[in-house]
Amino acid sequence: MLRSLATILIAVFLVLPVCAEEGQRVILVLDASGSMWGQINGKSKMEIAKEVVAKVVGTWKPSDELGLVAYGHREKGSCDDIQVLSEPGALDASAYLKSVNGLNPKGKTPMTKAVRMAAESLKYTKRKATVILVSDGIETCGLDPCAVADEIERLGVELTVHTVGFGLDDKGAVAQLQCLAERTGGIAVTANNADELEDALKKTVATAPSPPPEPAAPEFNLIGSVKMAENAELPGALSLRRMGSPSGR
Repeated sequence: MLRSLATILIAVFLVLPVCAEEGQRVILVLDASGSMWGQINGKSKMEIAKEVVAKVVGTWKPSDELGLVAYGHREKGSCDDIQVLSEPGALDASAYLKSVNGLNPKGKTPMTKAVRMAAESLKYTKRKATVILVSDGIETCGLDPCAVADEIERLGVELTVHTVGFGLDDKGAVAQLQCLAERTGGIAVTANNADELEDALKKTVATAPSPPPEPAAPEFNLIGSVKMAENAELPGALSLRRMGSPSGR
């Protein structure tokens, strides 16, 4: 009597990994330098920016992370007056807007250093991310925006900088913002009133790429077929092994 399996036919189907959804990772860099007291239609640019940011935050997707960096809001003459007010993460709209509404324009425009700080907060050398810079003036702290853009583009996994020039009439400032954006694969837009600023921010947010999804644990469908000789005994156990993994029962 045969006591061995005559034939064992086992088909193992691996289902492709299901992708875990992951949203955008964005930091808004907001100009709070002294020039943001400038008026547009009877309102300061800072006041307009606060109102527009509140609208954008109100439509923020729960799956997207958002952080906040501001500059020029604490000291009048310092090129180090840059602060990460909110690390990128799940949005707490109330806390976020409290930080935005607390900004009081005072100082200089170290926008290039602020973009670099935002990139570092996003861990740009390890993860895909986006910086959105809103500025109303030219760099006033000596750094070259084009050189820094080249640096973060070279070192980053995939960091994109989008720029919004708000109420700008300085061609040099426009050129700097265009350079920051273009050399990192971003877009540069301008806005001269509240509606245009809202449209510009929404456009840059919509352009921000989502990071690649992380694969979830693979699922398996196992379909087995066993053909046994007549009167043969069933084995006590059957071991299956997927290539590249330890054997199991």
